Amino acid sequence: MSFSGVDYFLIDSALNEEELLVRRSTREFVEARVAPLIKDAYNQGRFPMDLVPELGRMGFFGANLTGYGCAGMSNVEYGLMMQELERADSGLRSFVSVQGALVMYPIHAFGTEEQKQHWLPRLATGEAIGCFGLTEPDFGSNPSGMKTRARRDGDYWILDGEKTWITNGSLADVALVWARTDEGIRGFLVEKGTPGFTATDLHGKLSMRASVTSSLSLVNCRVPATALLPQAKGLKSALSCLTQARFGIGWGVLGAAMECYEVARQYVILRKQFDDRPLASHQLVQEKLANMITEITKGQLLALHAGRIKDQGKLEPAHVSLLKRNNVAIALDCARAARDLLGANGIMDDYPIMRHLCNLETVKTYEGTDHIHALVIGERVTGVAAYR
Repeated sequence: MSFSGVDYFLIDSALNEEELLVRRSTREFVEARVAPLIKDAYNQGRFPMDLVPELGRMGFFGANLTGYGCAGMSNVEYGLMMQELERADSGLRSFVSVQGALVMYPIHAFGTEEQKQHWLPRLATGEAIGCFGLTEPDFGSNPSGMKTRARRDGDYWILDGEKTWITNGSLADVALVWARTDEGIRGFLVEKGTPGFTATDLHGKLSMRASVTSSLSLVNCRVPATALLPQAKGLKSALSCLTQARFGIGWGVLGAAMECYEVARQYVILRKQFDDRPLASHQLVQEKLANMITEITKGQLLALHAGRIKDQGKLEPAHVSLLKRNNVAIALDCARAARDLLGANGIMDDYPIMRHLCNLETVKTYEGTDHIHALVIGERVTGVAAYR
């Protein structure tokens, strides 16, 4: 199926030529390079590593950062890119999102010039891969309780602890590991091969199968003092990285929703039932499609406005919580409705519906659960924190 886009409310008229070009080039890349292989990658439980150099050449890594080989896209352009990547698969968008928002962004924002020069150009091309080590086995929604520690030993830091649910963990050449020190929570760049540092993949996933998820172990792991990101001070720095990633998710899941909607729309027009009438002629079917396109359109408008105010420097973390929470929820609803409209065919891998549905269940949980984002929004509108 060739995808021509979903634009019920003439939202394309609010996009400029550069934004349309980024979306078109990303869409063409997805159609030509990703669509033919993503089903097999998902079924086989592997990330298609052959795509990494191409993703780098397209400028997708750290795309909304400037300098050091980065594309310098606007945040709306970046969002449209994420939308098209997740239309292929959440695992692809997640790989790009982690590389850019969770590894390149903090190096760009908090690192020394030497750290930036050493890592950012290589990460931008995909020559190097990064991962982000914050979540721990006992601390997901409460990262402030982390047990991983770093202690100073002359010109070195010694790290001990464990991280889990780490996207790209075993693929990474560098891990940004957050650890508790006597001076508070700090971020460290831990290179692959450092003694005491190991990454082990998690198996048995029924979601995000075209994505590598790992646990990281640090046992008496000695890194030089130059591994410390000097401006990354406190948990707020780590959470600022998550805000960047959540923004991309808020756009990306719209791509999954659009794909499910368009597959279902075409299916019910072509599929005949009851006196040789297309399924699309029935009222209940049309109601489902009407609900899907309504929620997608609202999500598009929300994402576009978020991108515009982010480009103006006005987007706040609580805004991003609303974007991520709403758009993931509507994408899940669209995937479920599409599965229903396709009937038994909806669970077959001939169609992308069940793959998106399974992936979105994970996307609802990571980078802040639906409940945590509800509490962020609740605190914003009441002034009262309710996390405990």
